[in-house]
This record gives sequence, C-alpha cells and structure tokens, in this order.
Amino acid sequence: MTQEYRKGHHTMTRLMVHIVFVTKYRYHVLEENIQKGCCYLLILICEAEGIELQKGVVSKDHVHMYMEYPPSKSWSELLKLIKGHTSRILHQEFPQMLLR
Repeated sequence: MTQEYRKGHHTMTRLMVHIVFVTKYRYHVLEENIQKGCCYLLILICEAEGIELQKGVVSKDHVHMYMEYPPSKSWSELLKLIKGHTSRILHQEFPQMLLR
C-alpha cells in the first residue's frame, strides 16, 4: 500500500481526520439546494486551505468529512474555519434556513 506524504524541508507528514458535525437540534435543514450548496462550499474551502478531501457526505442533518490536512494547522482550527464559513454563507444564500 503506497501512501502519499506531504514533504517539507525536514519533515514527512500524513495527518488524517474523520469529522462529523450536525445541524442545530439535528433539524433536517440540509435539503435539496441547500445540500448541494453546502457540498460545493466545503469543496471550495478545502481547496483554498490546502486540505485534501478524501471522502465526504452531506446528509439532511449532518456532514461527514474524511480529510488530510497540512501540519501548519490544527484540526480544531480547521473545523472552526469550515463550520464558520459554511454556516455564514449558507445563511446568507438561503435565509429560509432560519425559519425552520
């Protein structure tokens, strides 16, 4: 099994994390266009931050992400960034989410 490592000047790393986060009260708000928009945003944010998204699923009330991230950031920092950006943008794009 060949694994791809991120190589620095004096380091070789492969940091992987499986993250699951849920909507508030597990409400089914990630439906139809909102679900597609959320998926698209997650891909864009991961690409911008140098995160390799290995697998991911956006369900009606939760999101699964299996990703490889750079050693320059902690996984908690990445989760805060991902959840913050997607939440803010989805609420701007789909104000009806607040009514559910």
